Amino acid sequence: MKKILSVALSTAMAFSMFASVAFGDTATTPQQQFDALKAKGIFNGYPDGTAGLNKEMTRAEFAKVITKLLGLKEITGVYSYNDKNYNAKNWAAPYIEAVTAAGIMEGKNTEKKIFDFNGKVTIEEMATILTRALDLEVPTETNNTASAWAKGYVQAAINAGLLDSSLNFQSNASRELLVGAAYAVDQEQSLKVASYDVTEAGKVVTFKMSDGESVKVTLDKALEANKETEVKFTYKDKEFTEKVTYVTTVAQAVSSVSATNLKEITVKFDGTVDQISAESKNNYVVSGVTFKSATLSDDKTTVTLLVEQNSSALTNQRATSLQINNVKNADATKTFTQKVEFTPLDVAVPEVKEVQALGTKAFKVVFSEPVKPESVISSSFRVDNNVIAASVKYVYPNTAIVTTDLTAGEHTLRVSGVQDYSGLTIVPVESKFTAAVDTAAPKVVSVKSNDLKEVTVEFDETVKSVASAYANATGNNAQSIEINDNKVTLKFNNPLNVSENTVYLTAVSDYSNNSASVDAKVTPTLDTVRPTVVATEFKVENGNYFAEITFSKSLQNDPNRSDRATNPENYVLKDADGKVVTVTGLTSKGNPVIAPTYNNNDKKVRVNLGSSLKEDATYTLTVSGIADTAYIGNVLLPYTATLNANTAQNGKVTRVWSSLSEGTRYVYVQFNKTLATTGEGNALEAAKYTVSSVDANGNATGSYQIAKENNDINLISTNTVRIAVTGSNIPSGFDWSKAVVTASYIKDSEGNYFNNGSYNVGDKVSDSKVAVTGDVYATSNNEIKVKFDAALSSVNLGDFQVNGVQSQPTSYTLADNNKTLLLKFADNAVPVDADDVTLEIVSTQTQDAFGNKITATVTPIDVKDGIAPTVSLTNIVADAATGKAITITVKGSESLKADTDNYNEAYINGLFTVDAGTGVKISNVQATVGTDSITITATADTNVAGKVVNVKFDGDKNKAAEAITDGRGNALGEFTFGKQLPTTNN
Repeated sequence: MKKILSVALSTAMAFSMFASVAFGDTATTPQQQFDALKAKGIFNGYPDGTAGLNKEMTRAEFAKVITKLLGLKEITGVYSYNDKNYNAKNWAAPYIEAVTAAGIMEGKNTEKKIFDFNGKVTIEEMATILTRALDLEVPTETNNTASAWAKGYVQAAINAGLLDSSLNFQSNASRELLVGAAYAVDQEQSLKVASYDVTEAGKVVTFKMSDGESVKVTLDKALEANKETEVKFTYKDKEFTEKVTYVTTVAQAVSSVSATNLKEITVKFDGTVDQISAESKNNYVVSGVTFKSATLSDDKTTVTLLVEQNSSALTNQRATSLQINNVKNADATKTFTQKVEFTPLDVAVPEVKEVQALGTKAFKVVFSEPVKPESVISSSFRVDNNVIAASVKYVYPNTAIVTTDLTAGEHTLRVSGVQDYSGLTIVPVESKFTAAVDTAAPKVVSVKSNDLKEVTVEFDETVKSVASAYANATGNNAQSIEINDNKVTLKFNNPLNVSENTVYLTAVSDYSNNSASVDAKVTPTLDTVRPTVVATEFKVENGNYFAEITFSKSLQNDPNRSDRATNPENYVLKDADGKVVTVTGLTSKGNPVIAPTYNNNDKKVRVNLGSSLKEDATYTLTVSGIADTAYIGNVLLPYTATLNANTAQNGKVTRVWSSLSEGTRYVYVQFNKTLATTGEGNALEAAKYTVSSVDANGNATGSYQIAKENNDINLISTNTVRIAVTGSNIPSGFDWSKAVVTASYIKDSEGNYFNNGSYNVGDKVSDSKVAVTGDVYATSNNEIKVKFDAALSSVNLGDFQVNGVQSQPTSYTLADNNKTLLLKFADNAVPVDADDVTLEIVSTQTQDAFGNKITATVTPIDVKDGIAPTVSLTNIVADAATGKAITITVKGSESLKADTDNYNEAYINGLFTVDAGTGVKISNVQATVGTDSITITATADTNVAGKVVNVKFDGDKNKAAEAITDGRGNALGEFTFGKQLPTTNN
């Protein structure tokens, strides 16, 4: 209570008791304040009905005001003071005892225990009482004229803005003064939160205050559903801390995934979910499993996934992953896309869940779980302990319809021999059911659609047959009619109307041979959810790189459609610099040569990217333009996956070298992945490394263990071991320059063997020098790229001399796992045409992490031109006659050419955009690529004199296509130029 009032009085009493500033323009009069407090029982008037605002107040009266104001409990039967007439008959005693017990007021004479209840309240006494009540901090330094005992309390009140420092603190306080103070406290104390409302999925809380106003609080982090959380806010300079619970029955998380049989998966959410997305079977993926349906429970919290009858069943007690995609909660504030691990556990035998007579000619048996059709035969059923002559129709997953004549009345059914998909057999148990004559034909209960080509009609009883069905007109017949108990699913070749349709079913019969033709209305629900990529995997198989991409739903695979999943043009591979990769296995546009394959069961596309990718490079694969199987196809938004070729590699040895140090020879073996150092694949075991010599014909002769003890092997980096040559069987004079090292039965850190088919990997032993590998490229006027066969750890710029440039490199950076050195130059030192540029390594201080130095060059290395051309604006003009014909000329930094063999004129023209501002329509944009310039022409629908004309070139698109390049295939980059034309055409 004291802390609440502290905030209240420190602000509201700035109204102030002595400055007559209450609540600004909205202040009430002292009389109105008194009347309000009197109505609450805080103040009493005089017998003549007046407020007596000009009178002074006694200590007894003030004790009552404080007690009422702070809500203190009145204390009776206790009399702590020795004042005359201070007893049970004294009306003020309960209030005096209350403020005394609270430590707010004390006696005038504490030694004699005299309270002086008829004494007047001075301003300094009032300040003292309020300071105690509000738990204000009493300062040690004071500057006021109050009595010595009160200086600290008065100073606290002054510091809090409650008192003016110029007052006569020894004078008595008037009732008007005390009324004003009490009213301010009461107003602020009564200000509280009346109610609150949580919106925007827990992100916003709106508090309804006791004064009728609302305070909207936007949180940095949304409230956790159904959990009490403190929310702090400030209103009218008062701080509030309120406990708020975002109560919702809408799902916020997946509670569990389980399977108690091998043909059904139960997905339970912690609240309600959207029925349309929850019942889309395409939104659930288990590898190797196809789902027949997804059914949402009546309370909309649980989805049951039914595996297709002909699909592989789940494996009992094996960990399994379920990928959930694009399932929305009931208010669409959250979408569930996640992978959940679960373990199917089927330990219960199937049971008879329900037996229902279908008139007197058949009965239906529903089992507790899916059962094998081959176990559901006529001999499985006995009625009234008699073998029956019957035909049995198995309805997947758990229903048998047994056709046999029954008499009206009660019967006993005994079932035996029926098995579930884990091989557990039903325990024979008798079940009672009653047959009655049925004379009514099936009636429609409900109708719903799946997109525009599938309708499911539910009837009030089990359906035996349907003669035919069509939608709207007799010409639009159902392609197939599937009966599943009381549900009939119709599939159409031609789509239904987007608006309301009428579906007609003829001769719908039950098992009592009652038949009727029916019709029903249905308005289709369109599938408008785009497919998304939920997982990517990059691997090497038989020397080829494969990207495997898993999608959230079934994809279009019509061979006549360009938006199909198997269209190579929907996949583009680029390198780390954003350039299209055109190696063997890929087209000039970065598309795979071999068409991708698609498996609808697990929604997975497999893309063969050929065998020529670089082992240590990083690539990006962009997937776009693929549609799902909805009638109005939803197209995938472009998705780019990063593919690291190194992680895709089968484990292998990348480099072996040897060196002598202080009389001991060491062999270094470097692998392409992090090594295991424990378990059966431990890379630190001496017996796993052998060396052989190679004869003149390249054949290995002999095989010797390199190290004698495990202690002779050290892990010097995550993927490299150093082996001391201590093997006793290695011949003296062994020629290490002709040696081959083999490593056997070694695993990487993920538990995979380094394997080339025989669990043995190795390489020839080289010297310890680090050499340049591949071509050296000038990638810009300020950069030259040099690749090495090992990762560099320190670089000395003085080792590198570049000829044919204006100045030598000033700095460098490393890329591609430190195997690529990027030499940096200042002031565009590298010429655009790099034909005469060469690189020499003149000293060898640069080294790898193992201290191996780079190799000096014998002859200079030619630097190839990898510099993209640029252009500058020459002019933008409009014709003098009409001002509508626009001509734009740009000049190239070097010779340019257009790839007219692979791209037509329309494609190249489409790289350019011309505009002349709002209200001007531009058409007929054409580009002519000359030897060292490009001319772009366009036609405006109005005179463009005085307007700003702009041209923009799509560099990203050109970089991917390489439609306009220099003579060495470097693509022209993006550019934008503009010019304001003269107001008159010249």
